[in-house]
Amino acid sequence: MQDLGSAAWTGHRVVMHADMDAFYAAVEQRERPELRGKPVIVGGSRDGRGVVTAASYEARAFGVHSAMPSRQAARLCPRAEFVPGRMDLYAEVSSRVMDLFRAYTPLVEPLSLDEAFLDVTGCERRYGSPSEIASHLRAAVREHEDLPISVGVATTKSVAKIASQVAKPDGCRVIPPGAESAFLDPLPVRMVWGVGPKTAAKLGRHGVTTIGDLARIAPERVHAGFGGTAAQAAVRSRGIDPRAVTLSRGRRSVGNEVTFDRDVNDRTVVVDYLQQLAEHVGQRLRAKHLRARTISVKVRFADFRTITRQTTVSASVDIGAAIFALARELFLRVARADDVYRLVGVHATALESFRYRQLPLQPAVTRERRKLDAAQDAIRRRFGDAVLAPASLLASQARMSSSRYAWRDAVLG
Repeated sequence: MQDLGSAAWTGHRVVMHADMDAFYAAVEQRERPELRGKPVIVGGSRDGRGVVTAASYEARAFGVHSAMPSRQAARLCPRAEFVPGRMDLYAEVSSRVMDLFRAYTPLVEPLSLDEAFLDVTGCERRYGSPSEIASHLRAAVREHEDLPISVGVATTKSVAKIASQVAKPDGCRVIPPGAESAFLDPLPVRMVWGVGPKTAAKLGRHGVTTIGDLARIAPERVHAGFGGTAAQAAVRSRGIDPRAVTLSRGRRSVGNEVTFDRDVNDRTVVVDYLQQLAEHVGQRLRAKHLRARTISVKVRFADFRTITRQTTVSASVDIGAAIFALARELFLRVARADDVYRLVGVHATALESFRYRQLPLQPAVTRERRKLDAAQDAIRRRFGDAVLAPASLLASQARMSSSRYAWRDAVLG
């Protein structure tokens, strides 16, 4: 890690991109020390039809990656340990890590649960040079959470993000002012924001394989040949990125989906799962002090045809029963007697925070229900989600157990 001191940064922004390494898998390895050093796959089951949510670096060495079908991952890495995802735990750890970031600067922009931008411009007087700040931050995460983290430091967000990618795993890369081109030019063009696999392949057919190749083409020519997104990437390939670090991007969606191990042709079973999904979505909304005004249902049929239906309500919701009532109505509108189902999901969007907002007067029954939900949430946090379930689901346990499934948490933010 190069350290040119604070003087080299005078007059420049100091932007950091902090990225937790294989976050979900690393948390599982921390919680279960016997998994350390072993290939760990989070999400789905070895013989299920779910997908990989996250993979440890030991599993990635076998070619396993997120969004890969679980069965394919099992074939690539037969010795992998498959563990179910625990989104509530990951969100809790993420919240503490973000608080550690905010101890260094109030300008923290979370991108997801496991990564964020930090603007530490002007913090040198208190914490030392940019590379020293990065070292302090990484040491704090290791000390307080016992988790690895990679950090990239640069004058812009795009260069800092690429630097953190190069630093992985568990490393730090500092790109001082003026060194952007020397750092970027030899790297694969795919590493620039805005260049996806298809665009990278198209650029490659024209001899553009590195970031330096892209930087030497005028952005207007790139726009004409490859579109506006690629043209923006061409500007960033030169180390130019005026975007500021903003305080918060805000969470856009909270949801859960299940992929059935065997196709389900019983609407009653699907409705049972919708209730379970709705309860879990409500629990996660309350944990984040959020409510939703839009509830959507995603249905994938046996022939892989997928539809989504949504409804927006005037009063935002975070109670599982209310979310389930909306989800059930949406599902029954599209369900037919001869349908066969592969996946179903419930998502909450149009989110709003109520942590600091004065709530309107509520009926006594609503207030009592919120007290009940708060008590259940506390019990689940301590003993796990499976210890409590709505009484209305007890009669459906046999139906649900007859259709094994792979559970997937969906969080966009």
